[in-house]
Amino acid sequence: MATQYEITGASAKGIAASVEQGVVEGALAPGTALPPVRRLAERLGISPGTVATAYKELRRRGIVVTHGRGGTVIAPTPAVASRRPPPVPEGVRDLAGGHPDPAFLPALLPAARLSPGVRSHRAQPRLAGLEDLARAWYERDGVPAEHLTFAHGALDCVARLLSVELRPGDAVAMEDPGYHHLLDLVPALGLRTVPVAVDDEGIRPDALRAALRSGARALVCSPRAQNPYGGWFSARRREALLDVLDAAPSEVLVIENDHAADIAGVPLHSLTTGGLARWAHVRTVSKHLGTDLRWGALSCDRTTLARHDGRMVLTSGWVSHVLQETVSRLMTDPGTQDLVAAARSAYARRREALLAELSARGVAAHGASGMNVWVPVRDEAAVVNGLRTRGWWVAAGARFRLGAGVGVRMTTAGLGEGDAGVLAGDLVGVLGEAQPTYGG
Repeated sequence: MATQYEITGASAKGIAASVEQGVVEGALAPGTALPPVRRLAERLGISPGTVATAYKELRRRGIVVTHGRGGTVIAPTPAVASRRPPPVPEGVRDLAGGHPDPAFLPALLPAARLSPGVRSHRAQPRLAGLEDLARAWYERDGVPAEHLTFAHGALDCVARLLSVELRPGDAVAMEDPGYHHLLDLVPALGLRTVPVAVDDEGIRPDALRAALRSGARALVCSPRAQNPYGGWFSARRREALLDVLDAAPSEVLVIENDHAADIAGVPLHSLTTGGLARWAHVRTVSKHLGTDLRWGALSCDRTTLARHDGRMVLTSGWVSHVLQETVSRLMTDPGTQDLVAAARSAYARRREALLAELSARGVAAHGASGMNVWVPVRDEAAVVNGLRTRGWWVAAGARFRLGAGVGVRMTTAGLGEGDAGVLAGDLVGVLGEAQPTYGG
């Protein structure tokens, strides 16, 4: 091992706890190789079977991965390690956070009429008014909404769906590059990630076909505003993906994360309208109503609804009715809806302005929808650090990639008039003379 950290323990539980402590403390970094089973067993004076059991438990919990003859190593995103992004340096513009422009969010939340007093809503967990609003929200875009429920945001919802549907070791097809928190979530649940390449129209049919043939039992994808690449399903791509799913060797749970439904700037072509047996469409309001409103809606098939709500009853029980009322009043407030419409238009203009400025300078970039632009580069660290010296803070693509090419993500939501040209010029300066001909 490259590190001086000494794994200890006389039992499988003790060894696993020792490795976990090393990861938490930073002594065992992602990619660090653990000792071969027999070597560690000899050093600790225990049986190889005990070490093998410890390594199996660590794999189940997403802390380590095994690469066949390459041995067992600390996972790229171990479930117990902090994956928070680095703090934004002082004096720079933050284009890394993926956040909406505060100017387009309600300045004050409406005062709830409900009291947060002592009561249980397990028997009636959803406010009828918000359920009606959510159903209309879905039906506006043609998504079936017969079976509908609520959750505490997209990650909470996806985690519950995967945990009740799959078992440790099962494979999940994931966008590559994709949303880093989802990429971290899958191994944390003890599941195996199968990367699916994306382009400007979302996940690629050939990549999905390969993932399903390799045994993926679930697919998590974004039909628009794909993060970080910005792709969105065209009508033609939607049909091609449905053909692939129809020919899948086994039943697949398709989870669509439509996280930016109201500000994506493009129409929805959802897989859920294609007669899938198992499906779920998740929507949240954090991008257009406020990042602190941890509420999401889930439309799905009957079986998925029963499994999701059955697990929720045993955990959080329901989503706060005070939160539900707040969301409901915002969704029906004319002033707030005017802000959302203005945000949708502004985000599209700002994203398209940066793409145009980059294209004019010979820099290939991607951002067909949503709030982000993905720029393929040769050296992520050099670009991040170079732009920092010019007053811009962007996200290195390593957090979003499994096997995809390197790049950086720029959130364009907060760019003002004239910023796109300055940013594009600064990027070209960082990339150097050879970079303008480089695409991806």
